Amino acid sequence: MCVRDVSVSRAARRGPQTFKCETVTEMPVTSYDFLLASWGTLGNLSPLLTAGRRLRQRGHHVRVMADPTMRTEVEAADFEFVTWLRAPMGEAADPTDVSDIRDRMRRVVFEPCSAYAADIRDEIGRAPADAVLGLDLLFGAALGARACGVPFAFLSPHVSIRVLPGVPPATSGLTRPKTPEERNELNAASAALSTAMNASLSILNRARVELGLHVLADAMDLFDEADRVLLAVSRAFDFEADFLPDNFRYVGPLLDMPNWSKSWKASWPALQDRPHALIACSTGAQGQRDVFQRVINAVGTIDVEAVFTTGPSLDVSELHAPKNVHLVCGAPHDCVMRDVSLVISQGGHGTVTRSLINALPQLILPMGRDQSANAARVEAKGVGLRLPPTASEPEIAAAIKRLITEPEFKVAARKLGEAIKADIDRSRLVNEMEFLAAVGRRRRGSS
Repeated sequence: MCVRDVSVSRAARRGPQTFKCETVTEMPVTSYDFLLASWGTLGNLSPLLTAGRRLRQRGHHVRVMADPTMRTEVEAADFEFVTWLRAPMGEAADPTDVSDIRDRMRRVVFEPCSAYAADIRDEIGRAPADAVLGLDLLFGAALGARACGVPFAFLSPHVSIRVLPGVPPATSGLTRPKTPEERNELNAASAALSTAMNASLSILNRARVELGLHVLADAMDLFDEADRVLLAVSRAFDFEADFLPDNFRYVGPLLDMPNWSKSWKASWPALQDRPHALIACSTGAQGQRDVFQRVINAVGTIDVEAVFTTGPSLDVSELHAPKNVHLVCGAPHDCVMRDVSLVISQGGHGTVTRSLINALPQLILPMGRDQSANAARVEAKGVGLRLPPTASEPEIAAAIKRLITEPEFKVAARKLGEAIKADIDRSRLVNEMEFLAAVGRRRRGSS
């Protein structure tokens, strides 16, 4: 039986009650209205659209609020598109510079809170929603939904941003501690992330007061206040936490392919005996040209055939490739991965997960902090290697040769990939959202 549980945090006890329950049973067949909120790049949007497709398959109505540049992708997926009006857009919403975590969090997450919240409130006023699902850096979307009394779930298409006990914070790139010294390092990294987040707490609380919401003692309390935090990663891939907050759920990866990358024809000659590799660029603009030019140069020194998918943020004309590296703007990675022996990337969650599902070892050169978290898990689980983005061409070439010649990487990738597929098959994302929507429908009926 589900009950009201307001014991998650000090902040939650002071504020409006949220609905939590240990398990979610199958909900009655009812059509609900869901508002999905995205920001920034296509890499952020794609998992949200996958969630929307699953909800639509169950007969629900879904509309997607996103940056105007995402309209084509949203409408290609046959969803109603709603644009942000006050909130930042384009590079202002997702800046290229990711070196200063405190400054990035302030600019991307906290300062736009009021604008995102106002847009969410206006959209719910225009067309009521039974529940809102927003990406986990859209703090303003959570505030807007809460101010309207609509159930809200954060969707994390990567490892948890909220610090979990016993797990290295997403910004650290650390592995799970095995020694007291490593535990101290983890604690220091967790404290550093909390300090970076709370440096902008006054901005968040100012936005909350404007909306008639209580102030928070800690920025992380916002996650505990949400009705759900849905981790769209495989529990088998993630590091095991000492315990999870009551409102956290693993719902497995969300891996539908973006519309822009669906066409594919193999670039390499037929019947090639030598190994094949996929080099996959990030969808976000992260100043990655120099890194990938070094990767291309390194691959040029090895007896392999490679295809490099540049994505929407890197111009093919800016790169110089040897004969064994074939440049394409985009391609469906699921198809390409059937023909390759390894994957080289920056470590975006979608690319990493697809590689494992296809039992492919991988080399990661992370530039973003969430990519470092993925790289740490890949390395810790023995399914690949990581190098710093400053790695030299000989270092990159040596790592690629190891992944090709040492079979234990392939064996570990196959085993973990099977566990990830099982997590995808038993995903409870739709059930969790239907439960929240049922609560939201009751609230609307009683208001």
